[in-house]
Amino acid sequence: MGKYLPGIRVITLIYRSIIKPIADIVMASIALLILSPVWLVILIMLGVANRGKPFFIQARPGKNGKIFKVIKFRTMTDDRDETGKHLPDEKRLTAVGAFVRKTSLDEIPQLFNVVTGNMSVVGPRPLLVEYLALYSPKQARRHEVRPGITGWAQVNGRNAISWEEKFRHDVWYVDHLSFWLDIKILFMTVVKVFKSEGITSGTSVTMEKFKGVNSSIERE
Repeated sequence: MGKYLPGIRVITLIYRSIIKPIADIVMASIALLILSPVWLVILIMLGVANRGKPFFIQARPGKNGKIFKVIKFRTMTDDRDETGKHLPDEKRLTAVGAFVRKTSLDEIPQLFNVVTGNMSVVGPRPLLVEYLALYSPKQARRHEVRPGITGWAQVNGRNAISWEEKFRHDVWYVDHLSFWLDIKILFMTVVKVFKSEGITSGTSVTMEKFKGVNSSIERE
């Protein structure tokens, strides 16, 4: 069995560095074409609901921490209180936005990020730039690969699991990335979307912010 391991490593390396990036661009391009009627309708509906602001664009760290601009459909308004601070998420989430978020249709614009090479279809989710300084060395390994629209953490709980669990799943994916794992994640993603599982954290309509390592195990 051991004599086959070098060959498996070579195949895995070829998939990671050559096949996966090409497959990402092909799949994203096809998906954008097929889904064009859907995202055009969503674009119009969210444009009305969000007063002419259908897109959410934000800087996020990609592979090796390189910063890029992620694009998603905006599911919440930009409403603020008298001090200029955003209102709570649940008060800014529109009816259309809630539907788009529940069905994960807000992720469609990220296909453009995949086509431009900043993201992959499958990989750890791109999180906030401010989190870069909060990761343990082990957690930071999630940036060894391109971030994805869906990932191992998303199909294993998404926003319903803790940050520490998310990062463990992300690092596990980095260590086990393969063609068959990506196929499995894509299949599980379809199932999760239809079941609308893990959309909220249980205490908020969005995931609470990551505040840093709180476990000695994660400091390794």
